[in-house]
Amino acid sequence: MDALFAMKPESVAIVDAADKQDILQNLSALFARAWDLDAAMVLEHLDEREKLGSTGFGRGVAIPHARIPGLSRPVTALLRLRHPASFNAADGLPVDLFFGLLSPENSGASHLHALAAISRLMRDEDIREELRDAPHEEAIYGLLTNVSDRSVA
Repeated sequence: MDALFAMKPESVAIVDAADKQDILQNLSALFARAWDLDAAMVLEHLDEREKLGSTGFGRGVAIPHARIPGLSRPVTALLRLRHPASFNAADGLPVDLFFGLLSPENSGASHLHALAAISRLMRDEDIREELRDAPHEEAIYGLLTNVSDRSVA
């Protein structure tokens, strides 16, 4: 996994979610649990960012992100839906992989570099399919921690 952001086993979850707000609530709760953050504050910042335009990346992927106070470095969470849901993605397709990123409030380049690294990773069709096929959270985390050994164009 890229050293531009932190991830840990507790920051991966497979859930059911009905709509965009439900998805963002699940992602906020995941960030809160994994990184000891306030879920309501995370949700507020993610909602604010979504109001600027959907973070639906395309190919069934979204990259919800925000800058928040209280972090010392960018942190991530990956939420996989059991059933894809509408997220106003650029290509109009439903989304099932949500690779969330939270960065320190005053991060500039580090936030953009982390976003770019996640974007490169999520453009890789093989990696997306492996994440979708992984049987449980531990397998997803294992895949993400091993991608640094692979060539991601």
